[in-house]
Amino acid sequence: MASPYPRFTPTLLALALSPALAWANDDLTTLDTVTVHGQRSDGYQAQSASVAGFGNAPLLDTPASVSVVTRQLLDDQQVRLLSEVLKNDASVGDSYAPLGYYENFAVRGFSLSAANSYRVNGKSLVGEQNVALENKQQVELLKGLSGLQSGVSEPGGLINYVTKRPENVRSVSVASNQDGERYIATDVGGWFGAEQQFGLRANLAHEDIRSYVEHADGKRDFASLALDWNISSAASLQLDAEYQTREQRSVPGYQLLGGTQVPSGVDPDKRLGHQSWSKPVTIDSYNLGGRFEYRLSDTWKASLDASRSHVVIDDYSTFPWGCYGAASCASSAVPNYFSPEGDYDISDYRNPDDTRRHDELQAALSGSFATGTLSHELTLGSSALRRTLDRRKSVNEWIGVGNIYQPVPEYSPTSEPLKPKHRRLDSRQYSLFFSDRISFDEQWQVLLGGRLVRLDEEAFDSSGVRERDTRRTEFLPNAAVIHKPRPDVSLYLSYSKGLSSGGEATWFATNDGQTLAPTTSHQWEAGIKRDWQGLSLGAALFRIDQAHEYTRNNGDGTFTYVQQGRQVNTGLELSASGQATRDLQLSASATAIRARVNGTGSRDHEGHQIINTPKLRTSLSADYRVPGIDGLALLGGMQYSASKYADYAGQAKVGGYALFNLGSRYSTRIEGYETVFRLTVDNLFDKRYWRDVGDFAGDGYLFQGAPRTARLSATVNF
Repeated sequence: MASPYPRFTPTLLALALSPALAWANDDLTTLDTVTVHGQRSDGYQAQSASVAGFGNAPLLDTPASVSVVTRQLLDDQQVRLLSEVLKNDASVGDSYAPLGYYENFAVRGFSLSAANSYRVNGKSLVGEQNVALENKQQVELLKGLSGLQSGVSEPGGLINYVTKRPENVRSVSVASNQDGERYIATDVGGWFGAEQQFGLRANLAHEDIRSYVEHADGKRDFASLALDWNISSAASLQLDAEYQTREQRSVPGYQLLGGTQVPSGVDPDKRLGHQSWSKPVTIDSYNLGGRFEYRLSDTWKASLDASRSHVVIDDYSTFPWGCYGAASCASSAVPNYFSPEGDYDISDYRNPDDTRRHDELQAALSGSFATGTLSHELTLGSSALRRTLDRRKSVNEWIGVGNIYQPVPEYSPTSEPLKPKHRRLDSRQYSLFFSDRISFDEQWQVLLGGRLVRLDEEAFDSSGVRERDTRRTEFLPNAAVIHKPRPDVSLYLSYSKGLSSGGEATWFATNDGQTLAPTTSHQWEAGIKRDWQGLSLGAALFRIDQAHEYTRNNGDGTFTYVQQGRQVNTGLELSASGQATRDLQLSASATAIRARVNGTGSRDHEGHQIINTPKLRTSLSADYRVPGIDGLALLGGMQYSASKYADYAGQAKVGGYALFNLGSRYSTRIEGYETVFRLTVDNLFDKRYWRDVGDFAGDGYLFQGAPRTARLSATVNF
């Protein structure tokens, strides 16, 4: 981390003049004091991102809505999970993100996919993991379709983690929270060799997780290594490796009482269905990546990227769901919800050794040239991605009944043996892609691109028998017009097409475990961006439509997971980040969305805002350097969400909420070492609210937000 203290390095001119000034006392003229202010490079404002293309590009010239959370904002908010990062963007909400489990999110009202919505340094990442943040320089979010960038993907957006590169750094951080959490992390790096051509950076972290939810403590260990090798003036190599093991009991969600009522009078620190013998969810993951780049000339370069992402999940839970075994639900034919009195069934769920792997290889050529009066920035490339999923048919056995208002009785675990493990999915994606930025003059640009995707996908049932064989070729175009009436203003209009993987049917559907065929999506977006007096300002208006998937009630007590109808989301996004005044920097956003479904043949799904999507959401984070007190800054923030529906029929609704956060940062020197203390208090007024009321695998769940949470940390730079 750069020092906040100004350092004076005497120049040759200053050294030459100083003796003369000392000797010429009679002629010495005293000048007025001059104060120099410089903009911090480690602030909340990002100037570029790589998530929206095939290389780092200025955000002002990117015809898409892109949000970047910088390293300073990650540090100031003391984040550990992606949910804590993405609260800084109002377009994002949780979409089945329970504590102790891997998280997922909805962007612009569309749920992301763990299979294809997450990347690290631009390469595919298994999303069924909580990616460590200690070795990340920034987190980038492309909002909207990303078919050009990644091929098969969800229409909501794409999240890209950018890893730290080698630099001369030595730091140790320790932290704790009000529950006694213990955290320590180190960040060590440097350049070596006769010509400083080798760079290394290592990050280590250990965390004893102390959750605000009872019986939900855990632990985490993480290690990463980044290597840069400048082989010659033309060739370079970058390698990244990270490993993490994390274990924690998952915290299940609530369901609607009687299928229509939101639970009330429940505390966020209670864990439903807890049994003393239950095991934690363990997620072991490693992510490997390498990039070789060769500069062919001053204007052309070639690159080769390879990556592997591998995750193994031991998934255990004493899971609350439905009330088939409760006497209070005896009159209900299909009680896939808690009873009106709060009764619920408890199942012993077991699915260990759930293994997911992504392997990707990409080659690209990029450069610039001119054709007459037109200038081109061209990228051509090809990629191959293979995704595999190996898992068992899960054990999911009823063991007893609980009640949300009463202590949970102790039951005996199931004796049902584990099922054999089989290949469930083998997906291969081959792509050819191109992108050409054509500049007519200093004011007008056209961006033309596309990706030709060949998808070969085999899906298997729980016995390993092939049930679907998809062979599909799709061209995904992307086009944009950019107008810059002045150098600091950019207006754009864009169109893009996407291809998304089909969802997997839930266990109680007649097509249990079936993965539906891929579906296409379309997006139009218009936006304006401006860099103004230290601030980056933006506004975007968008429209996205995609096939709708849901679990259809067949009317005879059975359910089938189907693709039927279209979901159309229209919205407006506003954003601002950077230096508002000399002492105040901020990151702010607001999003208004109208999200509707039509053509399903089910009136319950149509005519109202879709589930778990508020019509308005805002977010603000601020950093104010206190004048006259060196090193002291006050931190604050706010997140607001309007009310949202908790069921597909639009009958149950949770209220809106506003959360306020407060904190401080103090930078000083102790024994000559730069030391930074941070104190943050989230949900300052201890607001009770429902943060997530979406669905997962065909079922609806409600998750409460965290109560007031305080965290204190200290970082020492050596």
